[in-house]
Amino acid sequence: MMNLSDIARALVAPGKGILAADESEKTADEKRLAAFGIATGPEMHRKFRDMLLATPGIEAYLSGVILYKETLSQSDTKDGIPSKEIDALPFPELLAARGILPGIKVDEGLEPLSESPEESITKGLLGLPERLNEYHGESKTCFTKWRAAITIEGDRLPTARALVENAKRLATYACEVQKAGMVPMLEPEVLLDGAHSRLRSRAVIESAMRVLFDTLNEQCADLSGIIIKTSMALSGDKSGRTDTPEEVAEDTVGALMDTVPAEVAGIVFLSGGQTPDQATANLAAITKLARERNAPWPLTFSYGRALQEEAIMVWKGEDENVPAARKVFLERLEKVAAAIR
Repeated sequence: MMNLSDIARALVAPGKGILAADESEKTADEKRLAAFGIATGPEMHRKFRDMLLATPGIEAYLSGVILYKETLSQSDTKDGIPSKEIDALPFPELLAARGILPGIKVDEGLEPLSESPEESITKGLLGLPERLNEYHGESKTCFTKWRAAITIEGDRLPTARALVENAKRLATYACEVQKAGMVPMLEPEVLLDGAHSRLRSRAVIESAMRVLFDTLNEQCADLSGIIIKTSMALSGDKSGRTDTPEEVAEDTVGALMDTVPAEVAGIVFLSGGQTPDQATANLAAITKLARERNAPWPLTFSYGRALQEEAIMVWKGEDENVPAARKVFLERLEKVAAAIR
């Protein structure tokens, strides 16, 4: 049995990344399916996951997949396993059989921060130990994810209160996950929404990381068994500016090297509203600069939409389009994995 450090190192194995397939039912319906004119509902969610997770060859590029609780009990359609004589497998088993670690999103979404309603905090600590034991014991999940969302508005937001409260919840979550024998992925996402500059994004990433690691140290979390999932330092989507990959790399690597301890097992990047090509190009530049500066931790990707979007557009919810959609999905995976090699 792997210990926490072993699992964490496996998740950031060289040349591989993590697929974020952890959309809630509502997000899967509204932002993944209906947005492309595809029917919604549990069975279409299952077909959507199957189109991605049963793609032959993804194990060459993926070390892990973050799932949503709905997906844990769903199964593939038998075409993603070596023998069609074998019964359909639940998705966590399908992944594990191919050497891909199954993970699970365990937060329960956002709610307004009472002292600053324009900002949010993340729900889900109530009942968390019981959920963790269920996921780990029944579905054999190896790692988990908890997302905090950090809003930028000029110099007014984020407030110190929002950073501190989200850091406390992230740290409490991390310690509970480690007690349950799994690796916590902590995602303090600095949102792309807004008119802020790239330098302001960098400053907020730095502030969020400093508060987070102060809190993790206070709660005695094992940093060698933690994965950080972070935004890149980017100009806001309403700023009218598109940053070059080199600019993104300079401020992202700089922010992380100034704030993230060397003991952390690894850092994974979210795509956060970037196009697939932007997310790929920026990741390549970040990886290159981090190596030049001897960054102390492995870097890789944990993308959702940036890996899925092109495949969904080809799939369109139709069974006959699955082979073509899987080809597109695999091609994007290959491109993103090449960015970290």
